[in-house]
Amino acid sequence: MTEVRDYLEMSFQSIQCFSSDGKLDAYELGKILAIAEKDGVIDQNEIRVLRNIISRIKPHEVDDAMRKKLIEISDKIK
Repeated sequence: MTEVRDYLEMSFQSIQCFSSDGKLDAYELGKILAIAEKDGVIDQNEIRVLRNIISRIKPHEVDDAMRKKLIEISDKIK
C-alpha cells in the first residue's frame, strides 16, 4: 500500500495562499482542510501540517469566519 501524500499538497497550497497576500483567510484554510479530508481520514502528517499552518495565522487576522473554521478544524483533529 502506498503512502498518501496529501500533506505535501496541503503544504504547497498554503505556500501559495500565504505568498499571494501574506495571510490566510477562512476560505483558503477550508480548501486546505478539504485536501486533508478527501480520502475520509485526517492522518498524523495532515494534522501536523494543519497545526503548522494554523500557527502562522496572526491573531489580528482571525475574523468570525476564520474563528469558526479554526473551531471546526480543532474538533476534527482532537
